[in-house]
Amino acid sequence: MDLRKFDQFWFALQVRPRCEDLAAAILCGKGYEQYLPVHSSPLRTSRLRTCGITPLFPGYLFCRFSASANGPIVTTPGVIRIVSQGKTAVPISDEEIATIRAIERSDQIVHPFPYLKIGDRVRVNRGPLAGVEGLLVNIRTNYRLVVSIDLLCRSIAVEIEAHWIDPIPGSSPLSSLTVERRSLGKPAA
Repeated sequence: MDLRKFDQFWFALQVRPRCEDLAAAILCGKGYEQYLPVHSSPLRTSRLRTCGITPLFPGYLFCRFSASANGPIVTTPGVIRIVSQGKTAVPISDEEIATIRAIERSDQIVHPFPYLKIGDRVRVNRGPLAGVEGLLVNIRTNYRLVVSIDLLCRSIAVEIEAHWIDPIPGSSPLSSLTVERRSLGKPAA
């Protein structure tokens, strides 16, 4: 693979817990452009409640560098590794970084959220459907929870708020095609 096409792209770095600031400062001192997205979160210290600034992606930060310059990056104190697929570092698009920066600057409340894909099994933990499990689907701009009766090969869908749900650990996601077919009440092939 020709690494020159990754010249000066953004890469994600996995760092030691609570070492994000240190690693970012050292990378900056080495002359690398780095980005550590943060948000304010409530902190509890004994009886006091305060707000603190914490990383939006705990254990990760972003850095722009040439893929051929990975030696100085991985030897930075606090850095565990460059996030990669196999042995190849995978760049992050400028658009994704720009989106995160825009959200961070928006003055809207932002916080980490579990990574969910359409087709993931989820459990509703808040709202009037608390305790119900099903599949997450997206129809136009609304999220829906699909619950199936396998014996009848029929399903029902109910609109839900995104903040009501949590992923079910260890469940295998279905493909979007399967979810869409089930949500229309047709048995999956």
